[in-house]
Amino acid sequence: MHSVSVAAAIVDPDGRLLTVQRADNGHWEPPGGVLELGESIEDGLRREVLEETGLHVGIDALTGVYKNIKLGVVALVFRCHPTGGRLCLSGETTAVEWVTPDEGRSRMAPAYAVRLLDAIASGPPQVRTHDGHDLVG
Repeated sequence: MHSVSVAAAIVDPDGRLLTVQRADNGHWEPPGGVLELGESIEDGLRREVLEETGLHVGIDALTGVYKNIKLGVVALVFRCHPTGGRLCLSGETTAVEWVTPDEGRSRMAPAYAVRLLDAIASGPPQVRTHDGHDLVG
């Protein structure tokens, strides 16, 4: 069995990326989560971002597909831009911060940092496999 999740690589006008610190494990990641049954991919992405960050986003492009081979989770990552709202915390986040690409690389596990780096790179969407922490294959 697999589940499908979505995540947003939200880029501000200064080229910084929005990251959240998860309340359940303390890890830094792009905002996102599992799609609900009957929910469109775009609606699920907007819902997850709003729930975790307080921001409304416009969706620009699919930038990558990532599979966690240990958990069977397939994540679709989209480059987005903020369109409104205010940054705030939720029951799912303990911190929400804008970071540079280098800061993102240093604070996140490689399997999550690459999602942000792929989103700001030019070229087609990337397809990658990871074990929950590191890229594999």
